[in-house]
Amino acid sequence: MVEFLSIKPETFGLDISDSSLKLIKLKRKGRFFGLASFGEFKIEPGVVKDGEIKNEKVLVEIIKNAVEKNKGEKLNTEYIIASLPEQKTFLKVIQMPKMTKEELQTAIFFEVENYIPLSVEQVYLDFQIVGSDNLTQEVLIVALPKNVVNSYLSLFKKAGLRPRVFEAEPMAICRALIKNGEGDNSWVLINLKGDRINFIIFSKNSIRLTSSNPISGGNLVELAGQTKKYIEYYQSHYPKEKRIEKILLCGGEKGNLEELTKTLSKELKLEVKLGNPLVNILPQGKKALPQMSYEESLKYSTCLGLALRGIRYD
Repeated sequence: MVEFLSIKPETFGLDISDSSLKLIKLKRKGRFFGLASFGEFKIEPGVVKDGEIKNEKVLVEIIKNAVEKNKGEKLNTEYIIASLPEQKTFLKVIQMPKMTKEELQTAIFFEVENYIPLSVEQVYLDFQIVGSDNLTQEVLIVALPKNVVNSYLSLFKKAGLRPRVFEAEPMAICRALIKNGEGDNSWVLINLKGDRINFIIFSKNSIRLTSSNPISGGNLVELAGQTKKYIEYYQSHYPKEKRIEKILLCGGEKGNLEELTKTLSKELKLEVKLGNPLVNILPQGKKALPQMSYEESLKYSTCLGLALRGIRYD
């Protein structure tokens, strides 16, 4: 997470992948939220490749067009909460001795190079304490290459937008799918996004493991094997945590997700179901907005998580 502003202007979520741009702005409706603006816009192949901007000029025009032609209310803010590509994100929970936050901030900079393939001078770094006992504390570290962050900052500046926060994509997905108060469980979240599949393991109110892999020919049994591998890795490295009993799917098209749900359930003998990206936006029991069906919301999971972060802290 890289936050540039301390003021709290209105914001909208903006999610860019290799194949599409999505945006969402929420509005308050009592204790819950409604949809103010949203839209999905195609990105031609080669403009963005594996999360890297290859044609900034074309992408700037796509963003400008999206801001002007989105559905719903006219966007009246230039501030955004933007995702950064999962495949460029280094995210890890590490064990550190108990110390003050100021001491930890210094120690993290010396420790982080043991876990990422770049020097600390080459990344923007953030961290969060996610657990502790009398002697140690668990720290979630998030590192993103400076050249990647700076390229997106340049892009948005040229498009007339001002990022309030850059956030790693897995964190936005967890915010969208994990119902408040259920963070004590252990989950696998799977996001189908274009030609990639993102795995996230979430437990004890924190991400524990992420991975992004290309989808090779849509082989669902192969995807089940990959999922099993990550579950086994997690449970061997976190033996004291609750065992994973549930998998949530999002992204992609509903038909593909339902087929994957059946395959994973059969192969892994676990509860597998489609996630609800509106679980923290709508009252309990509701799964659709007037302007957006439940099926469509699955594609917007990352963007909904970004928009939710923005409006929660306005």
